[in-house]
Amino acid sequence: MINFLNLEYFLAVAEELNITRAAKQLFISQQSLSSHISNLEKEFDVQLFHRTMPLTLTYAGRALKIRAKELLDLKDETYRELADIKDFTTGQISIGISHTRGRFLLPIILPAYQEKFPNIELNLIEGNSSELTHSLIHGDIDLMIDLLPFKVENVETVPICEEEILLVVPDQIFDRYFPGNQAEIKKELEANADITLLKNCPYLLINKGNRIRTIADEIFEDAQLTPSILLETENIETVLALTAKGMGITFYPRMFISGNSETEGRIMKKMGLNFYSLNYTRSHGVLAFGCHKDRYLSQATKEFIRISKEHISLNV
Repeated sequence: MINFLNLEYFLAVAEELNITRAAKQLFISQQSLSSHISNLEKEFDVQLFHRTMPLTLTYAGRALKIRAKELLDLKDETYRELADIKDFTTGQISIGISHTRGRFLLPIILPAYQEKFPNIELNLIEGNSSELTHSLIHGDIDLMIDLLPFKVENVETVPICEEEILLVVPDQIFDRYFPGNQAEIKKELEANADITLLKNCPYLLINKGNRIRTIADEIFEDAQLTPSILLETENIETVLALTAKGMGITFYPRMFISGNSETEGRIMKKMGLNFYSLNYTRSHGVLAFGCHKDRYLSQATKEFIRISKEHISLNV
């Protein structure tokens, strides 16, 4: 009979290819870990590792590594499903979201969810779109929140709300690049926010891998424009703050503006920031949940989706 603990220990060694590191990771002795591996080799009557430095997997070991991941995932899903059948008053959900979007959305969602399900443990993973997609596919998170489309297979999506990416131009850019013609350019952008009007201006962008940056790059490609990128960073709030200082132009989600208080809105206007709706289909999208098609979706997770959609629709 297969021992799940033996499989977990085997997988740790198969990932590390080092008994010492794997034992430290598992908080057991090297001797105990070696014993578990030997028991597994006796059970299957095969050698799983070449005892070289570093260790290498045999053909049988490589095959078992694939099956061990599948079996352990299935075990976890079975436990979650049976716990749901019993009740879902306890459990855990792992949510993936970008730093900035989390700062805006989580205060809307989490208090309402925790009030209804106080014993569900919430685990938050923050990162850019590429990092979150990787975490979802590898089972590190149950849900991710991002703009559609999710550029990966085997992901089921649940739309939350519409989202628009706006062009942000500070007054200082108009003063510097369009002296004496600021009002006319602003009117043109309000009527038709064509970025080719700003082709000689500098841009401040978030790093590649972020969905907003991907959309910005697609807009530049559509406009056949090679932008002058003054600075790139991971934090969109840093980009906005530097834009407010007149360093360049950027892109920013409408959701983050509409969710601001009236006081914050007046501050943005006072800082001389001008927001324009872009005439590009890629700047208009949908915010959605993503979950792995082949993994069990717990009742606690389904309730998280339902409560999130309900409260976001009231606040956005």
